Amino acid sequence: MEINYQEMLFQFLGGLGIFLFGIKYMGDGLQSAAGDRLKDILDRFTTNPFMGVLAGLLVTVLIQSSSGTTALTVGLVSAGFMTLRQAIGVIMGANIGTTVTAFIIGIDVGAYALPIIALGAFCIFFFKKKGITSFGQVAFGFGALFFGLELMSGGMKPLRSLEAFHDLTVSMASNPILGVLVGTIFTVIVQSSSATIGILQELFSQDAISLNAALPVLFGDNIGTTITAVLASLGASIAARRAAFVHVLFNLIGTVIFLILLIPFTYLITYLQDTLSLNPAMTIAFAHGTFNISNTIIQFPFIFALAWLVTKLIPGEDKYIDTKPQHLNPTLIEHSPSIALGQAKEELKRMGEFTVNGLGEAFQYLNLGEKKHAENALQYETGINNLDKKITSYLLEISAKPLSVKERDEFSNIADSIRDMERIGDHMENIVELVDFKINKKVNLSNDATNELKEMYEFTLVTLETAYSAFFENDVEKAKEVLSRENEIDKMERVLRKKHIMRLNERQCSGDAGIVFVDIISNLERIADHSVNIAETILTVESN
Repeated sequence: MEINYQEMLFQFLGGLGIFLFGIKYMGDGLQSAAGDRLKDILDRFTTNPFMGVLAGLLVTVLIQSSSGTTALTVGLVSAGFMTLRQAIGVIMGANIGTTVTAFIIGIDVGAYALPIIALGAFCIFFFKKKGITSFGQVAFGFGALFFGLELMSGGMKPLRSLEAFHDLTVSMASNPILGVLVGTIFTVIVQSSSATIGILQELFSQDAISLNAALPVLFGDNIGTTITAVLASLGASIAARRAAFVHVLFNLIGTVIFLILLIPFTYLITYLQDTLSLNPAMTIAFAHGTFNISNTIIQFPFIFALAWLVTKLIPGEDKYIDTKPQHLNPTLIEHSPSIALGQAKEELKRMGEFTVNGLGEAFQYLNLGEKKHAENALQYETGINNLDKKITSYLLEISAKPLSVKERDEFSNIADSIRDMERIGDHMENIVELVDFKINKKVNLSNDATNELKEMYEFTLVTLETAYSAFFENDVEKAKEVLSRENEIDKMERVLRKKHIMRLNERQCSGDAGIVFVDIISNLERIADHSVNIAETILTVESN
């Protein structure tokens, strides 16, 4: 029988595309249902490496992507929410979590793929409730996953009669390292270990590849999936590169161990297949799960050694911003609410420092255009949001305790200032986004515009710092100075707007440059307004 290569290739590639879309869409649906809880799971439940493994497993099951979990983890390490040792536990858990897709594929429901897709589409298009549409996404993705597999399976059937493919599988069976290379390269190309494991399951189901040849390819798939994290870490912080390298090292070590134990491992999988009456796809799923769970158990006791090793292999002192609270001791609330209130104010001081430092990084980004300053500013903004939540929760607990009139006033001032600082963080982020726009659109500001922005920025920064001094030192004179300076900033904004309109009329600046300039000075003016709000709390207390 003559093979139609075009039909075979189109069916395989189309099926692969639908399969990848199915995994992505199913993961998006699960993530949508989980909301913002994914980062919270990783942040709160990684107190030790074992909890990190469980958190990594759970998050990967929810988003159906070990690479996605690794990327989240890298972000948390860079932001100072998680140590490298905790991150290693999460990465190990992510490797176990990614095996769930293979087990799903092992439950052969390909015949019902189209009705499942129809159910998902019905939920997406005929319901507005978020929970039902999220379920629809999951169902549609689940059905698309199996429909893509069916198409790939049809495209791969002729491979059994190809002499070249038969010779390759025989070579992989006799030379496991070749199988590892094939699995690694194919996963690097496809960028999804779930897809390559799915293809392996279909090939094994059709007797197109033996178990001896399939297992080394499976090991290679696990190495190949680390490329996403490696690419994401290029040019990133040292912490990000170390976390990505741990992912590579973990799978490389596991592959070496299991290549040495390949013969007994093959016997074990064959025994499980016979004893549990597993179908071919489920056999590969069990092999994948056994490999990753065993690899985690073997390497888990050496997490400290892995952290030490990657620190030596990727040297340097990583600069990260410690955004975790340092003064919020919950035991003080019960025993001494007044001292707890003082601790909340100390933490608020750190929040204020984040706004000042973040604003400085945002303007360094404007002046120099270096991405590291944008990343630093956004890290500070993340820290501001985190402290906003933590201090507010802490204050809520304090509010339930008996406080004097003076302490109640202090409580209100702290609560009000938190809101203002959080808004300052938002304006800081807006400035970073405007600079992003400027760089992406290749917008050039005139020398006059640049100098005016610098002048207003410096004036605003001094106003903000004066407001903080007034608040934390209870200095009435400084609070009055802030009010005076804010009036000057309002005048400055009006004057600079007029000057820039003149430059636009004289064609000295483009329309895009006008947007950037006007929006930046507007954000600076709003920061000055929030500075006044903070300073006014002192004047209110004084008048009482």
